[in-house]
Amino acid sequence: MKLGLAGQLPNLSEPRPAFLPGDWRQIDVRACKRIRDAGFHGVTWFVNRPLEATQADVQHVQQAFKDAGLGIAQLNGWYEALCSYDDRARAQGVAGMIALARIGAMIQAPSVYVRPGGHNPNGHWYAHPDNHTQRTFDNIAESLRTVCAAAQQEGTPIAIEGHALSALDTPQRMRDLVDAVGSSVLKFNYDPVNFVGTVKQVHNTTSVLDDMFRLLGPITVAAHAKDCKLGDQLVVHIEEVVPGTGVMDYETFMRQFQQLAPDGYFIIEHLPDEHVPAARDNVVALAKRFGIPLDQ
Repeated sequence: MKLGLAGQLPNLSEPRPAFLPGDWRQIDVRACKRIRDAGFHGVTWFVNRPLEATQADVQHVQQAFKDAGLGIAQLNGWYEALCSYDDRARAQGVAGMIALARIGAMIQAPSVYVRPGGHNPNGHWYAHPDNHTQRTFDNIAESLRTVCAAAQQEGTPIAIEGHALSALDTPQRMRDLVDAVGSSVLKFNYDPVNFVGTVKQVHNTTSVLDDMFRLLGPITVAAHAKDCKLGDQLVVHIEEVVPGTGVMDYETFMRQFQQLAPDGYFIIEHLPDEHVPAARDNVVALAKRFGIPLDQ
């Protein structure tokens, strides 16, 4: 498997952080080389406004990746929630995802990331009671049927991700969605931390991994490398931490992903920039300890 990064990375050779530009169109060879030189095989490319992306802009950034020898770990972007109860907003979300599928085909991205969305106005991954209704699930399925029909024509695999706070809150619910959509281009993004939603699961992350492997293994194309622990608070608080410093069963996680997608990207994400080097070092050390090939 290949080591990837999602998000921004500090320039380790200068005293202050230097990030990938917030506007993807400003990504250049220097920014790409910085990430490549830091030991990452590829990086997630995030398109802020996919409906406004021009072919010329896409090709310009693609050339910067190529010249730096940096791979595209995954294509991501912003769009309206695919589960929205507002039909107009949901249609815009579908249009945004279709635009991303077309860009993904253009740049030959190994997968295009897709989030189901949510009803909390503060963010698509935050809690809301309507996230778990049948109407929300049905809206996601209907949206993805349209997206997948377009992605099928483009020849672009899309990788859906779930979360304990979303409509896709368990591996079984994710399996239900895949079956409801019924498209061969709908794949799965292997992110076990997202499905750790109870105290018992924190204490037994292997059970979460095994459910994912059993229900979604054959359609897995990418993984998000995170870790978690239970916070010492008087309410349940599950924290994301640097890979290798929490309770995630990384041996099972890495062995399963290597079996499912030996050429796939193992993507570090959700970390402050200053913690990225430690995360990289930990993941590399864990792969070496478990005898798992990891291309950097």
